[in-house]
Amino acid sequence: MILTKAQYDEIAQCLVSVPPTRQSLRKLKQRFPSQSQATLLSIFSQEYQKHIKRTHAKHHTSEAIESYYQRYLNGVGRNGAAPVLLDLANEVDYAPSLMARIILERFLQEHEETPPSKSVINSMLRDPSQIPDGVLANQVYQCIVNDCCYGPLVDCIKHAIGHEHEVLLRDLLLEKSLSFLDEDQLRAKGYDKTPDFILQVPVVMLCPLAVEGHIIHWIESKASFGDECSHHAYLHDQFWSYWNRFGPGLVIYWYGFIQELDCNRERGILLKACFPTDIVTLCHSLA
Repeated sequence: MILTKAQYDEIAQCLVSVPPTRQSLRKLKQRFPSQSQATLLSIFSQEYQKHIKRTHAKHHTSEAIESYYQRYLNGVGRNGAAPVLLDLANEVDYAPSLMARIILERFLQEHEETPPSKSVINSMLRDPSQIPDGVLANQVYQCIVNDCCYGPLVDCIKHAIGHEHEVLLRDLLLEKSLSFLDEDQLRAKGYDKTPDFILQVPVVMLCPLAVEGHIIHWIESKASFGDECSHHAYLHDQFWSYWNRFGPGLVIYWYGFIQELDCNRERGILLKACFPTDIVTLCHSLA
């Protein structure tokens, strides 16, 4: 789904004052019925992550942490079965999983002889049954399963979706009988930063607006929506490095992108929202 900047801004504006819940996502789908659920979810998640980054610091002052911890203790003291942490996170507009991390770290600092390591915290968030307090374990669990943008559950889902689309892209390349090297094969050859697939025989993606088409040496799969923030970061951290090393390439944003971002075609980076069907191998195109 390719959106104009104006269309994207309209969706993003609707997300400014809504909580990051599944109910909000359903309302967003009702507001924009022509957009796919996957595209809206990706935009929803990215916009919320931007908000969290902007407000992250204020939730991690010593005063804020103590205030949250005391409110947690008071809440579970009244009713340990109530979703105290989840309600607190929603009230202060912070991601439930991140609120759970704050309270878990503070609890362990109080009850353990040595400060908890990051690996211990991460392990407990992935498996709350490891938390040495049943009430807190339940509170953390509630936060994890009700967070649709952050946390170990969301991370696993994102990883699985990313892998699924890489497998899909591999299958499409094989279906087209295109010879390629994947990321693992490239790393085995000593490359440290690589796209998902290098085409051993470059292809030409035919374009009705270009007489000679565009030569493609590599393809990168992104199971997300390409907004300005993420795309510019990818250009800086990945795409231009691929271009410098391997030549021009193609980025597939499976959940769409902002149309105006596809502005580097002549410089050698093309954007698509699906696998192109109008491709031929370079040797065929020159025949």
